[in-house]
Amino acid sequence: MTAPVHAAVVVGAGPAGLFAARALAAGGCRILLLNRDVKPGGLAEYGIFLNKYKMKNGLRKQFQKILTDPRVTYAGHVSVGQAGALTLDDLQALGFDATVFAIGAQGTKYLGIEGEHLPGVYHAKDLVYHYNRLPPFSERAFPIGPRVAIIGVGNVMVDIANFCIHFADCGEVIAVARRGPFEKAYDDREFEDVEDALDHDLYRLELERIRARLAAVGQDVDVLIAALERPESSRAAEKEVPPRARLRFHFLASPRRVVSEGGRVAALEVEQTRLSRAGNRISAVGTGLVERIPCDSVVFAVGDRVDESVGLPYRDGVYLTAPDRPDIPDAAYRVWDPERGASIPDTFVVGWARRASDGVVGRARLDAETGVQHVLKHLAGRPPRSRAEADRLIESALDSLRARGAVPVTYEEVQQIEAHERARAASSHAPEFKFASDRQMLDLIRR
Repeated sequence: MTAPVHAAVVVGAGPAGLFAARALAAGGCRILLLNRDVKPGGLAEYGIFLNKYKMKNGLRKQFQKILTDPRVTYAGHVSVGQAGALTLDDLQALGFDATVFAIGAQGTKYLGIEGEHLPGVYHAKDLVYHYNRLPPFSERAFPIGPRVAIIGVGNVMVDIANFCIHFADCGEVIAVARRGPFEKAYDDREFEDVEDALDHDLYRLELERIRARLAAVGQDVDVLIAALERPESSRAAEKEVPPRARLRFHFLASPRRVVSEGGRVAALEVEQTRLSRAGNRISAVGTGLVERIPCDSVVFAVGDRVDESVGLPYRDGVYLTAPDRPDIPDAAYRVWDPERGASIPDTFVVGWARRASDGVVGRARLDAETGVQHVLKHLAGRPPRSRAEADRLIESALDSLRARGAVPVTYEEVQQIEAHERARAASSHAPEFKFASDRQMLDLIRR
């Protein structure tokens, strides 16, 4: 006789959703795992840089163990939201004991400047999804001009620069930052992927251009120049094949508008900034001086925001969680309805759905597992049900989806798709192959 269980829905099958499902199953739950995409993995599958095959395969093996757990039922190609196969009200009406949203930050964050929706202006996430072949982004064209301006200097900028430099027909990539080189947000190990393209001469000239403004807040340009002269920073000279494009930086520049000529991107207009120090905090202050950076394409790598169409309450690009109060010990993970002044019953958020663009896979896993501990404490106060009853609840939910015209994809079917993709890669002697559209994958498993 099996032990009684609770039944939970996890929405989203990226790292946060998958590790949440594992933690919930280990805590005595039967899980229905709903995913927007046909295949699971989220940013681990479609966000890690396209040629980091070893890292992706290592994560896939971990995810396979979770998805083959009999306590977890996977349903891919199921959208949740106001225009999805299921709305938030539909989910609550299904009768599960808890719902955990782990859908990441799928909204698009821009700066609100003129021209940011012109042809040739992209959001980094959309471009990353494109080159990692996530439908429908894989089916759209993302033409990149010979000179690309990337707004932002974090790890995502490095990935976009890597793509433009080594995989696209670009001649120059300009990383544009509101603050200075000491405030860069990328990891030095990640930067090694594009270090061969960094134009050291232009970098020195850029540092000299802003030397006085950095010195005004106690920052020493000579430290950065000395770092350029170290042997490990000269790996580009050792490369037998030169990069397709050169990389340069433009610091202390706050984007003001994308300039177009004839309907096409011609330049990025920026306001020069100076740095202001308040304790350990460095901020950028406009100087009123405006300049133009000639470019043919602009990519916003400025973070993400949540998908506002899901139906969860949100503000300033994040879903609302409960206020920090002694009577709500799980406040940071419980979804809050400000109109009612109360939390939404049995509904939680974890991962990037809770804190957009916060860390990578390891951080998502930690946040999911921490959040699930709160969910399990919440469930401890509710009566469990038999395993058979939980199974019937999940089957009823899947029947409801099919009745609405949805085509939920099982994990067994995902494995069929992946087997065909591996075979296609092997036949063409390629390290990896991915089907470019949902239709191709659905046709394959519905034959």
